[in-house]
Amino acid sequence: MKAVVLGSGAWGTALAVVLADNGHDTFLWDHNAARAAEVEASRVNPKLAGVTLPQGLHATGDLECLNGAELVVCATPSIAVRETGRKIAPYLKAKTVLVTVSKGIERDTNLRMSQILQETTGNICKVVALSGPSHAEEVSRQMPTGCVAACADRAAARFVQDAFMNDYFRIYTSYDIIGVELSAALKNVIALSCGVSDGLGLGDNTKALLMTRAMAEITRLGEELGGTRRTFGGLAGMGDLIVTCTSMHSRNRRAGILIGQGKSAREAMEEVGAVVEGYYAAESVHQLSKREGVEMPICDCIYEVLYEGKQARDVVRELMTRAKKDELTEKAWM
Repeated sequence: MKAVVLGSGAWGTALAVVLADNGHDTFLWDHNAARAAEVEASRVNPKLAGVTLPQGLHATGDLECLNGAELVVCATPSIAVRETGRKIAPYLKAKTVLVTVSKGIERDTNLRMSQILQETTGNICKVVALSGPSHAEEVSRQMPTGCVAACADRAAARFVQDAFMNDYFRIYTSYDIIGVELSAALKNVIALSCGVSDGLGLGDNTKALLMTRAMAEITRLGEELGGTRRTFGGLAGMGDLIVTCTSMHSRNRRAGILIGQGKSAREAMEEVGAVVEGYYAAESVHQLSKREGVEMPICDCIYEVLYEGKQARDVVRELMTRAKKDELTEKAWM
């Protein structure tokens, strides 16, 4: 099978390596043709240091590589998905399966990545979301990893499962693309929050509190938007939340640590040196929660820190002194 991965960042490169390892004729596209040529010649992508690209993987800056591709993976940052969808639309066919692995919600429209791709490509083909607890650095080194391929069309989800699954990359299928994509976007906001907690010097108790109560928030919003509760407790939900909130591989957590140490959001993102998806998702989540009338105090607080200049220690105090609650009913004591 011919497969194309759009976006030569660490995650796109790791997924291209998986596809090549599985015997697929795989192309890794970079919008910078000169950079793609360097990767093709050296067989090394600096964005995924220490990994030699397999022979079945070809780096290119030419979108003509999409001709005849049965599987196309969009692995660009979320802010580039709309532009990428427009660019690739002329090359797609009805039988193509388009996979989104970008984790975010579009600013202002509040669309999920699959919705953007459907809109920009004229909904010509099936779109599947692939997500889960999966650091590119570990996948590329063949460390056992599990993800979820989600689509309302089960045949499309199983096609992606078959394309990617091997002895180190296990894929489950799901019909709940809404829940899987929302989990992918929202967990980045929480990873920022946990990073801030670390930067403030708070402990494991605080992080456990944040992650657990944030999952309740994510589930509330996710169900309101059409997701299935079980998804948020699975690989795409709790699994991805755990790995993103606890690992230094996570750009979102690293940015949060810097913010907790006193840097501004902009300074933190510049120091991390790569796209911090949680920063953009925080604004979208804030908009969505207000629109849907869903209470999300942790997400509200990180939004205030990122966009309104509120001090992190002040929002910690606010969260801890909120009205008394029952954990199961979510209602304040009367």
